[in-house]
Amino acid sequence: MTVRESKTNVIHNSSKGPELVTFGCRLNTYESAVMKSHAESAGLSDAIIFNTCAVTKEAERQAKQAIRRARRDHPNKKIIVTGCAAQIDPQGYGGMSEVDQVIGNDLKLEAATWHGLQRDKILVNDIMEVQETAYHLVDGFEGRARAFLQVQNGCNHRCTFCIIPYGRGNSRSVPVGEIYKQVKNVVEQGYKEVVLTGVDVTGYGLDLPGKPTFGQMIRRVLALVPELPRVRLSSLDPVEIDDDLWDLIANEPRLMPHLHISLQAGDDMVLKRMKRRHLRKDIVHMVEKARRLRPDVVFGADIIAGFPTETDEMFENTRTIISECGIIHNHIFPYSSRPGTPAAKMPQVNGNVVKERAAILREEGEKELQKFLKSEIGKTRQVLIEKDGTGHTEHFIRVKNIGGEAGNIVSIELTANSFNL
Repeated sequence: MTVRESKTNVIHNSSKGPELVTFGCRLNTYESAVMKSHAESAGLSDAIIFNTCAVTKEAERQAKQAIRRARRDHPNKKIIVTGCAAQIDPQGYGGMSEVDQVIGNDLKLEAATWHGLQRDKILVNDIMEVQETAYHLVDGFEGRARAFLQVQNGCNHRCTFCIIPYGRGNSRSVPVGEIYKQVKNVVEQGYKEVVLTGVDVTGYGLDLPGKPTFGQMIRRVLALVPELPRVRLSSLDPVEIDDDLWDLIANEPRLMPHLHISLQAGDDMVLKRMKRRHLRKDIVHMVEKARRLRPDVVFGADIIAGFPTETDEMFENTRTIISECGIIHNHIFPYSSRPGTPAAKMPQVNGNVVKERAAILREEGEKELQKFLKSEIGKTRQVLIEKDGTGHTEHFIRVKNIGGEAGNIVSIELTANSFNL
């Protein structure tokens, strides 16, 4: 499971319609676009829909705070809450006086749910009983230059810190043919970059006939949509990269040289207590192999600071892996105890120590990023322009002060002024 900090993105509408407030991962971004289309079609023009995240307690705190604020600011609007936090704790959100409706993670993606909202305040199924992932053609990602497409949902692993499988269910994959249709659709709308998202994307295909791998799926889609300029991946499990994906990393220029690792820690004992499937040496091996196959590749990582039982020595192993592997895109956050997970029962690290360690990891990550940015000065990169006059290079480096129309890819020689150095 990919663990990252919760971020909030409010999707406003260019015309009168529902407002989406999205917390958490890229998969939620995709699902918000699906819900926006269904809610508009159902005539829910005055609704505010909260798509929540449950990866940390802070994510839930932010969501509840935003819900209360929305009710104060919009006393007459219908407030609907969905997402992982709502799926895991429907009664808790249903018990909030500010909330009119709670919808489960599977039901939120079905058009029939939005067209026939029942009187029952809580509409939530047992997510573990869901066998398939619904797939949808999205007609646009408002305010974004790139399109996010769901290729997989759920997770069969049970990391000791993670509550998300109980919000998403077991792993389910979207058939290759449906992914092709979605990619073709967004490319025809003018999108030049597609981000393939999921909860555990390297677990793709195990539930499908023939068991196609993640790499095989990407290869087929790229062959069928040659006009797609760029594809980017969400987090990868370092020991589950298949041979086809390695070949794409080495030989497919449309696959961006930016790999995000579901790393979580750099110490073997911590990784074992997390019930991860890799050890420290596996991370190092993955990075070395990727650089050997594609020398310009860069890396991001999800890292937890202060996991239960983490000693100073264990933390040091995590700190040093950032520089050892040259990880420039670091998603660092303090460990957050989740009731119902095995890690919540382990001896906890002092909260102040957890925060201090998270700050140290962020500093290490910033050093690696600044080092990379300086090495980029004078190089020419292809930048995807976004609405605010900024954009991202192939390595997902944000550059500023770009002229041109949003959504286009332009060739830019990078200077010190391109970044916030």
